[in-house]
Amino acid sequence: MALDQKPVKVAKPKSIKKPCNGKKPTALPPHAPAISLEELGWIRRPQLTALGKLGITTLRGLLEHYPRRHEDRKRFDHFPDVAGESSFCLSGTVGKTVFRRFGRMRSFEAEIEETPGSAFSALITLRWFNLFHVQRSILTGARLIVHGKVRLRGKRLCMEHPEFEVVTEDDRESIHLDRIVPVHPAGEGISVRVIRGLIHRALSETDWRGWIDPLQHQEVDWGSALRNIHFPESLEEIESARRELALRELLGIQTLVTIRRNEARKPRGAAKVSQGELLSRFLKALPFRLTSTQQEAVATIHEDMGRTHRMSRLLQGDVGSGKTVVAAAAILNAVGSGYPAILMAPTQILAEQHFRNFQHWFEPLGIPVELLMGARKPKPVKTLSATKHPGILIGTHALLHNESALRGMGLVVIDEQHKFGVLQRTRLANSSSAPDVLVMTATPIPRTLAQTIYGDLDLSILDEKPPGRGTLRTAARTSEKLTEIIAYLKGQLENGRQAYVVYPLIEESEKLEAKAAQAEIASWRERLTPFPCDLLHGRMSAEEKKEVMERFVRGKAKVLVTTSVIEVGVDVPNATFLLIENAERFGLAQLHQLRGRIGRGSHTSTCVLIEGSGRSEAMERLAILERTNDGFIVAEEDLRLRGSGDILGTEQSGLPPLRIADLYRDSDLIAVASLEASRILSADPSLDQPHHLPLKRLKEIHAPRLSETGG
Repeated sequence: MALDQKPVKVAKPKSIKKPCNGKKPTALPPHAPAISLEELGWIRRPQLTALGKLGITTLRGLLEHYPRRHEDRKRFDHFPDVAGESSFCLSGTVGKTVFRRFGRMRSFEAEIEETPGSAFSALITLRWFNLFHVQRSILTGARLIVHGKVRLRGKRLCMEHPEFEVVTEDDRESIHLDRIVPVHPAGEGISVRVIRGLIHRALSETDWRGWIDPLQHQEVDWGSALRNIHFPESLEEIESARRELALRELLGIQTLVTIRRNEARKPRGAAKVSQGELLSRFLKALPFRLTSTQQEAVATIHEDMGRTHRMSRLLQGDVGSGKTVVAAAAILNAVGSGYPAILMAPTQILAEQHFRNFQHWFEPLGIPVELLMGARKPKPVKTLSATKHPGILIGTHALLHNESALRGMGLVVIDEQHKFGVLQRTRLANSSSAPDVLVMTATPIPRTLAQTIYGDLDLSILDEKPPGRGTLRTAARTSEKLTEIIAYLKGQLENGRQAYVVYPLIEESEKLEAKAAQAEIASWRERLTPFPCDLLHGRMSAEEKKEVMERFVRGKAKVLVTTSVIEVGVDVPNATFLLIENAERFGLAQLHQLRGRIGRGSHTSTCVLIEGSGRSEAMERLAILERTNDGFIVAEEDLRLRGSGDILGTEQSGLPPLRIADLYRDSDLIAVASLEASRILSADPSLDQPHHLPLKRLKEIHAPRLSETGG
């Protein structure tokens, strides 16, 4: 692999270690990673079934079932004498065990002692609820290794539902003790201990030397990195092995991304070059000047549309950065070139809002605008009026499935990209008219992540806000401050402003300790009398939601008690106050989206986040939003806290989920992998058939997960 583009520290190949059973390693044929576990011949049927439930069916799947952590079992933590947030790995001997009943609830408790017989020996109580198999596994006198957090329950220090292993006499010379021990994710019918043994045997009996990488056409030794990630001889070996495996994983993903991008850039479609008269008249009529990033995006989009290949561009901007105006400029370029355009929004509320905006902007220019909702057939857009210009059709994402609406379109604008996945974009690319596509998102995404997830899209970023916007302040508070917050809110309402109050739930739930909009609306009406409060949530009919929003837009309702249904597209400049209850139940990116509903006018706006769990770590997370209004910084923090392992496996990306790479920690490797993927595909004579041979090779590498994610 050519890694000279950027220095990367990876694990150095080591000699093959001696197999644990004394057998000579088995030489693997070139297709070896795809060999089924059943073909290995030494994994028992119940274990095969249990592994299958974890999605592990091949040798590759087993060896890429990476540890979630490692434990240094050459030494153990001392038993703590106070509770805390740290996790401990303890070794002790089981003393007294107790089985208790609390109605339908049953618990099993076991005391473990650090040094039995010592007058100063510490005790920890282990407790499990409704896990009957634990009682059968843990016997008095047994030695246990446990991992978990220590909490104070009454006067006792307890570990509740800790991970545990029973230590046997044979473990002193085994892979389970006196070494750096991997802890792999387990599942129903198979324990961490059994998985560890299966992976160790698979590594011991496999000789990776001479195996040809089906993507790179060269010999590679995956064995060193795999052995060092599963069974390292020192803690220092783990990170370098992880980085090497992460680079291999990112290479496969970036190759898929490059194939997708190359396919999207094939010459197809028609060049759209207008004289610019409509755009000039539109910009002169606006009460503000475009920001420099808006001007740059408009110029880039017009350049794209003037080429013979289809435009496929992502317009990414923070809330309030002016994406809709840039989209309007793109639509005017299509219309001025003689092509109609279509704009799709994720909700009816947002579609209707776009319709009102574009009517206001475009009708003075003689451009017809039609709103299409539901299953109605649209009128032919080019004959919506007697004007000389083709028109614009606005509706929800359901228009994607309306062939008559899409026919003849020159440009499709998709609002809120995160609700519109790669399969839908592919459908548009394969439609008969092959329109240019501009997708917009108000969800800020770190650049490296955006270039990976949306690799088939060119990227424009709006990171400036239009002038004339008021200050937006954010404060994280506990529920004890609610009386003061209500007093401040009343002052805002008396000054003629409006407000949102957001809840995580529509109705109260027995399973979740969180407030609900329907249950709280009466309280708010009483607190804020005489100011009228309305309720809005996602289960209301379209007509009900429309009526409520119209009342709020006209100022008939002063406060909207609602859910995250307002996260996208609601634009009421007079709304200057946002209160979010149980804010800890929302993600940082979602909270940032919600607070984007205020600060849209010239007045100072205030967002108050109420933390309801009482956990200090939750308040610390919310404090990130106090420190910055920059959505890209918030997105970076969200990625750091949540990790990126689940992001690539989403419907939106259509890429295999990350198993060991982390897009936050390994952002420097993405550029290396992208350059290497381009080099490999440029040198591959089958590049003209990207849906055949290269993709087949990638499926060999990522099977079976690639097919499961729609790749």
